[in-house]
Amino acid sequence: MERHAEPRMPFERDKMLAGHLYDPLDAELMAGRERAGDVCHALNATREGEAEARRAILRELFGRGGDTVWMQPVFCDYGTNIELGERVFFNFNCVVLDVCRVRIGDYTLFGPGVQILTPLHPMKAEPRRREEYGKPIEIGADVWVGGGALRAIPE
Repeated sequence: MERHAEPRMPFERDKMLAGHLYDPLDAELMAGRERAGDVCHALNATREGEAEARRAILRELFGRGGDTVWMQPVFCDYGTNIELGERVFFNFNCVVLDVCRVRIGDYTLFGPGVQILTPLHPMKAEPRRREEYGKPIEIGADVWVGGGALRAIPE
């Protein structure tokens, strides 16, 4: 008799990145957000003159692009889901909620207070208490996003 392996249930992170409903209180996801919060805090606590330390922190924070990005204080959910092109610039107090991939092209500039939001929530209250989902965002090269702009995915 042939034995079939039980299909693997996807991890919450896999479901999140695929844009499916997932549990945001999953231990792995909570640990990822805590790591990103700590790394953002470390970055935001550095001084302008601490270029080497800032660069090392940026490499640790982002999935790709920490070598040439320049930013002022920034906040994100995970950081590892953010892929940056060459010489991306974030001005003060930008927020990137990266429950799904965020890809940003080369030489793109963000004014102060820009928000890039990938999370979405079910419209019905009962499932919204337990789950959320998201959609990826891609911003091309040589884009200028003015201060205070909000980039979210419509449902």
